[in-house]
Amino acid sequence: MRAITLERAGDPEALAARGVNYPCTMAQPNVSHSVTIRVELNNTPGSLGRLTTAIGEAGGNILGIDLIEVQPDQIVRDITVLAADPDHAQQIRERAEAVPGVHVRSVLDRTMRLHLGGKIEVRGKTPLKDRDDLSMAYTPGVARVSMEIAERPASVHTYTIKANSVAVVSDGTAVLGLGNVGPYAALPVMEGKAQLFKEFGGIDAFPICLNVSKPEEVIAAVEAMEPVFGGINLEDIAAPACFEIEEALKSRLDIPVFHDDQHGTAVVVLAALRNAAKVVERKLTDMTVVIAGAGAAGVACAKILSNAGVGRILVGDRRGLIFDGREEFEGAKRWLAENTNPDRRMGDVKGALKGADVFLGVSGPGIVAPTDIATMNRDPIIFALANPTPEVMPDEVQDIAAVIATGRSDFPNQINNVLCFPGIFRGALDARAMAITEGMKLAAADAISAAVAESDLSPSYIIPSVFNRGVAQAVAEAVAREAQREGIVRHTI
Repeated sequence: MRAITLERAGDPEALAARGVNYPCTMAQPNVSHSVTIRVELNNTPGSLGRLTTAIGEAGGNILGIDLIEVQPDQIVRDITVLAADPDHAQQIRERAEAVPGVHVRSVLDRTMRLHLGGKIEVRGKTPLKDRDDLSMAYTPGVARVSMEIAERPASVHTYTIKANSVAVVSDGTAVLGLGNVGPYAALPVMEGKAQLFKEFGGIDAFPICLNVSKPEEVIAAVEAMEPVFGGINLEDIAAPACFEIEEALKSRLDIPVFHDDQHGTAVVVLAALRNAAKVVERKLTDMTVVIAGAGAAGVACAKILSNAGVGRILVGDRRGLIFDGREEFEGAKRWLAENTNPDRRMGDVKGALKGADVFLGVSGPGIVAPTDIATMNRDPIIFALANPTPEVMPDEVQDIAAVIATGRSDFPNQINNVLCFPGIFRGALDARAMAITEGMKLAAADAISAAVAESDLSPSYIIPSVFNRGVAQAVAEAVAREAQREGIVRHTI
């Protein structure tokens, strides 16, 4: 029942009818809505100038102009333009077509083109040039490898792709900011995740989108496919099912299982908070952190901050602050009730901010206002991570907050899971780890924060760039060392 028809997958009205919140696009032109407009212009002075002026007046941001063809009376050019959303791109096209001497041949959506045919593929590691190569790679030579694994099962980690493979598993119930769009619509996202695994961690990851309706079906499917994979990355699975699924798989499988929406976010948040604390010259042990959101990310952040020694943590959900005795909690929220808000403070997140040091938003847009941030302790730290619209916009509190981080790439200090999951899995696979422990997560956070030298720390630079290629390697080494120290590694030939 979760699947939606492919031809309607991008229709906001169809999604809204199913209770899916279609996300608002950014107000500013951005690359995710960029288009390439192929135009024919009269080969006369001023033609290009009139066209670029019209595009600018329509709010388009020209990224590039390429010459395609020149004839005596006509020039063909490609104009690459950043738009704010598809409707804006159409408006830009119409304005371009209205310019005298301009004919629009086509408009290419650059993002949709990038996804044509999918973003990943499978390639052989060794060429098959002759019969000898074929005989070793496949029958009859491969039978020797199969028998070796049958006699010594642990050697599957040595002689197969299992040693370097991760399943990126989703049921499509909590995809990005889209919500429950189903497994088909989740596939482009999981492909992208697999591509990031390869790009930053050198790991062969496969998108596994399951058309199921119950947590136990996800558990059974992943358990059944375990022979192929050296690790399981759970992705975009709604709470509370995500907690049940992860715990069940961790107890049944002897390979690392990691829900990135929970733990990846938490690891990067801790890394950023360590450095933000240095900027404002405070210790984690002296801080009060208020978390808006008690879903997957909120629970994981509360746990890792608690393990890191944060002094006081308050978590709020839709009904207000969570505390022991508010109600009969179950599952992850029971842990929050028992391990946060020791003073059993009542009220909501806004009230809890008074005198607090850190606001961490993992909920939705507009949860708090600048006036709420103004009640916090001096030099407050604001992590507003909701995407695409944060809990409070950075420009609204830039004169109040000492350090601001978001989940967006167009503001400083982006909290991005890409800093975490490739390195964590790389380290776990390299060490032949059988699980990802709390100690391994803390080691990963330390490695990420250390990637920014203390001499370079500033309010706008508390976390390394996602394109810092040294981060994944540093995280991998730290995670592998911790796995070995804890003795949770598998010994194979």
